[in-house]
Amino acid sequence: MKFFIDTASLSEIKEAQDLGILDGVTTNPSLMAKEGIGGEENVRKHYKAICEIVDGDVSAEVISTDYEGMIREGEELVKIDDQIVVKIPMIKDGIKAIKYFSERGIRTNCTLVFSAGQALLAAKAGATYVSPFVGRLDDISTDGLSLIEEIRTIYDNYGYETQILAASVRHPMHILGCAKIGADVMTGPLSAILALLNHPLTDSGLAKFLSDHAKVNK
Repeated sequence: MKFFIDTASLSEIKEAQDLGILDGVTTNPSLMAKEGIGGEENVRKHYKAICEIVDGDVSAEVISTDYEGMIREGEELVKIDDQIVVKIPMIKDGIKAIKYFSERGIRTNCTLVFSAGQALLAAKAGATYVSPFVGRLDDISTDGLSLIEEIRTIYDNYGYETQILAASVRHPMHILGCAKIGADVMTGPLSAILALLNHPLTDSGLAKFLSDHAKVNK
């Protein structure tokens, strides 16, 4: 399973990249705003800076909700860097835009997916990635991981090449659940990824090793 980090923070992206396990980055307008990045030119520069840190795909989201606007924005975004994947919302014009980009070899990430039916439409339109939001479904007392499982079954039934990018991942159990189901990619905060490192027996075992070493090397 590929590990993407869901942030616009250059320092967090660099930390994940330096760890040696980062495969890509996802962003959205909210994450850009959190970093104080505003204005079309500044956003484009920020995407370029992200691409210079990470080796893999970088999802850059369009703001337009109409077909013509999404096409215009997407075609500009892919000029930033070869790593850019155009992030398109799951709406009627979004599906049309995904089909347009797919026919022209431009990679896309269909975002804000909350049902298997939406994921099926995205795959039929030729999306490179589909992003079901696990955590946001959990927030409304719905099992987000069950959606990942449904999409996996449907895609496997028909051999769709669209990659399942489990989004809105909140904690390490989400990551492990997605891995067990067979999600192609997960994206979440750096904290969720780093939490996979932690186990009390690792900590106590290391402390014991170091203590014993110190006793005979005074």
